[in-house]
Amino acid sequence: MSVLSQNMNIRGCTGIAKPGFSLVPMDLPFLRLREVHLPPILALPLPCNLNKKSGFKISFQQSVAERSFSSSRASKPYSGQVKKKEERASSLYMRPSLSEMKKQTMENRARVYEFLKGIGVVPDELDGLELPVTVDVMRERVDFLHKLGLTIEDINNYPLVLGCSVKKNMIPVLDYLGKLGVRKSSITEFLRRYPQVLHSSVVVDLQPVIKYLQGMDIKQADIPRVLERYPEVLGFKLEGTMSTSVAYLVGIGVGRREIGGVLTRYPEILGMRVGRTIKPFVEYLEGIGIPGLAIARLIEKRPHILGFDLKERVKPNVECLLEYNVRERSLASVIAQYPEILGSDLKSKLSTQQALFDSVLNLGSEDFGQILERMPQAVSLNKSAIMNHVDFLKICGFSLQQIKKMVVGYPQLLALNLDIMKLNFDYFQMEMGRPLDDLVDFPAFFTYGLESTIKPRHRQVAKRGLKCSLSWLLNCSDEKFDRRMSYESIELDDMESEPMFDMKSLMEPRTGESDSDYETEDYDDDDM
Repeated sequence: MSVLSQNMNIRGCTGIAKPGFSLVPMDLPFLRLREVHLPPILALPLPCNLNKKSGFKISFQQSVAERSFSSSRASKPYSGQVKKKEERASSLYMRPSLSEMKKQTMENRARVYEFLKGIGVVPDELDGLELPVTVDVMRERVDFLHKLGLTIEDINNYPLVLGCSVKKNMIPVLDYLGKLGVRKSSITEFLRRYPQVLHSSVVVDLQPVIKYLQGMDIKQADIPRVLERYPEVLGFKLEGTMSTSVAYLVGIGVGRREIGGVLTRYPEILGMRVGRTIKPFVEYLEGIGIPGLAIARLIEKRPHILGFDLKERVKPNVECLLEYNVRERSLASVIAQYPEILGSDLKSKLSTQQALFDSVLNLGSEDFGQILERMPQAVSLNKSAIMNHVDFLKICGFSLQQIKKMVVGYPQLLALNLDIMKLNFDYFQMEMGRPLDDLVDFPAFFTYGLESTIKPRHRQVAKRGLKCSLSWLLNCSDEKFDRRMSYESIELDDMESEPMFDMKSLMEPRTGESDSDYETEDYDDDDM
């Protein structure tokens, strides 16, 4: 008994049949498995009859095993990881299914569409486009576009702009344009013409185009002007239309140094297809009789002529000139002098101008044709300019028949400064003492500088006592006039005809600075 009480305390025992000793119950502390030492228990000196009966051994082991299992469960409740796994497993069944998600998306889009329809936007083209899931975000986009000056009509013209995020798309693009120098006052019209720019990536799409324009010798200060005039250029591929149109112009004779100025004044060239637009236009002018190099010079000076529609405008206007008695051999000269005539509403203008000239000067149709050949800009003269000059000549003493002859022979007379004409006429009348018929024969007298040319030459001729026409006196260079002063007499074959337009003047070698170094006119001035 003493050994048993020292090694193991048992509060109770069942299943022992007729023990050979008595067990004393005692209140002992709770059994802790780590304090149980099985070897001493197995070494208990029990009576022989107990060793033969297995009931005690089985019951004891069963009791220990049950206490072991129950104490393990009681001392270790469910851990946090087990709980999380169970919660995660159950949450999978709480998430919406794909069909439910699709239904929710459709409901959100329906609410957005309802909002857009309520403000007048037609959302038909937005199907398939990723849109905000809430009405509030869509309202933010619409309000931002309104602040930029765009109306509901503008949005309906390009509804895909509603797919642009204000923070991710619109603001970065607008900030970049502002840094380039594009004016805020032009942004509204800029976006109306090219709203696709709001979809662009500044780094991937916009910056390469700007670098290309700079590579074409467009000055940094002129970049905003180019973009404001032709915002569509930001959408072109560098290796496509832009490069081929520039290469073709250089190929026909447009100076490489002139390209920057040409593109600055008319950047629409960058969007023109060579085979469809530029080449047919050039070839048509060559067919009329304008040399290729002269065409290149015209493009350098007036690049906007490439924008005249060949089929709808240019060819009908050429036919119209022939109808109004411009001779076919003079077409090249007419167009070279005033290429804008190809792009105007010519038929109505010619009808109006012919009636005006006829009422003022009693001109015939052939006379009007000669006026057009000598000064095609006559189609744009207004009535007051014509009347003022005719009245001045009448005051000078010219008859209507003389005025008619002067205008037909030199129609530029009608576009001169009247104050300069008065000074020249006063000197002609008071100092030169010539008859009016001299001016009828040479009306270009009014175009020469009084102090620089007329006075010094008249004094030399008067000093020598020579008698000459106004044409011989004035229609030559200073060097040639000095040689004439060495002549003993005036040779008839030395007389020169009235100054006329010379096609060769377009093809003379360039001198001085490039035409690209022009003064940039104000943005508000519209080029033709």
